[in-house]
Amino acid sequence: MKTAEQIVQDLPWKWSVQGKIFIIGGLGYMFDAWDVILNGFLTPLVGDHFGLTTGERGLVATANLIGMAVGAVLWGTIADRMGRKKAFSITLALFALFSVLGAVSPNYEIFLLFRFLAGVGLGGCIPVDYALVAEFSPRRVRGKVLAAMDLWWPIGGTLCGLSATFLSPLDGNWRWMLVIMVVPALLLFWIRRGIPESPLYLAKNGREAEARVVVDSLVEQTGAARQHYSVTADEPERTKGGLRAAVSQLRMIWTFNPRITSVAWVLFITIMTVYYVALTWMPSILREEGYDTYAAFANTTLMTGIGILGVVTSVFLVEWLGRKWVLGLSAPLASVVLVAFSLTLGMETVGLVWLGIFGFVVQLAIPVLYAYVSELYPTHLRASGFGWASSMSRVFSGFIPLVFGSLLWPVLGLTNTFVVLGAVVLAAVVWMAVAAPETKGRELDRVEEGAPDPDPMPAARTGEE
Repeated sequence: MKTAEQIVQDLPWKWSVQGKIFIIGGLGYMFDAWDVILNGFLTPLVGDHFGLTTGERGLVATANLIGMAVGAVLWGTIADRMGRKKAFSITLALFALFSVLGAVSPNYEIFLLFRFLAGVGLGGCIPVDYALVAEFSPRRVRGKVLAAMDLWWPIGGTLCGLSATFLSPLDGNWRWMLVIMVVPALLLFWIRRGIPESPLYLAKNGREAEARVVVDSLVEQTGAARQHYSVTADEPERTKGGLRAAVSQLRMIWTFNPRITSVAWVLFITIMTVYYVALTWMPSILREEGYDTYAAFANTTLMTGIGILGVVTSVFLVEWLGRKWVLGLSAPLASVVLVAFSLTLGMETVGLVWLGIFGFVVQLAIPVLYAYVSELYPTHLRASGFGWASSMSRVFSGFIPLVFGSLLWPVLGLTNTFVVLGAVVLAAVVWMAVAAPETKGRELDRVEEGAPDPDPMPAARTGEE
């Protein structure tokens, strides 16, 4: 007899059913991208407004990213305990509230506080969204769906860049940049109320009647044949709250499999650090090179816009080459492209071409990174496992803008800094190659470290899903 999990993961894909979850989850992810990428545009504008030093400008991104790190752990843990749906709705409401308050900040210190708190709210979107979308997605298309989730990132980044470029000539431009993204975020908060709770979460937590209602509804809506199935539950645990819950989940994800967790953390930390450095400092780098604010913002927007093509390409590659192959090739290549960009920055057209190539290549890697890490953990640890990995990347990436602006760029120079970051990324993908399994085509709760890869060589594909 099949389990509830197997029923859900064997359903046909329907845009009116699972696609609705994908869109709603993806829109939340879009706002995460919007907010992160906005740091790069806020850095020079807030710096000019408050008369900040280069190191103080780095704190604009640091405060927000550290807040997201806290939010990723907090909300990943909450989602694994109270449910995906409730956490799914609350995160955006907090983000919208503190974004509005940040827009009316009277001084630099208050601005940093509200950027941190907005990050705490929005930092929960990625682990919660990915856990929910993964648990509703059929197994045969899950990799494509999770990779396609990252399409929302360059869309959010492009919308952010277009709005920032449009608003840059206005007085109080940075305040309007914060306000303008709040209205659609509140609309999405309203829409999110109608999504169902994850049936896998309900099943794993012994809520059999509720799980059966959701599973039966999915079967009916997708037109699949009705089958008898069992609903299995994990052993109940004593509920812990706050910091104790987060520490408990941290211990559980490392106890589950230290090698897998170490791979998840080093991949997230290294790949996202390179990406966040580029996002946060690119407008400032271009302004330093002599571009005016409008041109610097427009060219940074071009980088994020071209990333849409990278995500679309990764959706097709993820099920053909497999997660590990795409990550192993694209992540180091993105770093190499940044080095080429820095070497040709003085050659205006050539440098911008490399900037566009970076936007494309890095978005081959990031969607697959998110899909891969979300598949490495079982249901009861998926949101918290992903959340802790995402959190660690936000902690490291959060301090990198500060370190980059006050130490790395001034001391090592732009090219040498990108070379060092690229070497670290290469080491991370080498560790992935030897320490973690391929997850393509496997049931979510049956990814085991010692199991053979289902399709170790991409050349062996014959075209089937």
